[in-house]
Amino acid sequence: MRAVAGRPKLFDEYAVIERAQRVFWRLGYAAASTEELLAAMGIGKGSFYLAFPGGKKELFVKTVHQFHQATFQQLAQRVAASAQPLEEVKDYFRRIATAAPDAHEKGCYLGNTVVEMSVLDPALQQESGRLLLQLEGLFFTVIQQAQASGQLTNPTDARLLARHLLTLWNGLSITRRLYPDNAQLHELIDLQLAVLH
Repeated sequence: MRAVAGRPKLFDEYAVIERAQRVFWRLGYAAASTEELLAAMGIGKGSFYLAFPGGKKELFVKTVHQFHQATFQQLAQRVAASAQPLEEVKDYFRRIATAAPDAHEKGCYLGNTVVEMSVLDPALQQESGRLLLQLEGLFFTVIQQAQASGQLTNPTDARLLARHLLTLWNGLSITRRLYPDNAQLHELIDLQLAVLH
């Protein structure tokens, strides 16, 4: 007897994942209940488990990947289209100092995941860390090219400078919660970016 195909999805998966991401970002993985997620996503339990057979964990993994894909691709496209890619990287940091106060309270979604999953799920921690290392890789490419073209005169090894930027990004995830004032953040970010001269 032929197996019956699953019911077609009656929702936009990208949109429901994005709504779930907001819940996870606000509460964290452990504190976000399935009921809160379903309410935010606007779908029923049956549709939820049909779309995400692995339940809450599968949904969370998809939010992490979707978030990274959107933010990483946006930066990569800006860099690729710019005659001054190093300035695009600097602006990536400077935009932190233009965010609303509630954004500062949330920190970085990937950074939060690395910290929370260090205890809950080491495999997911490593996966989130791998995604952050893709960001470091983009920094490295931009820095290396800027050094080769003379746009960046700092002779420090490009790999070390890229790691410095990743450390800055991760550190700002916490610091912006302590100092949510954009003027103070702008000064701090500019000070840290001074190595890119």
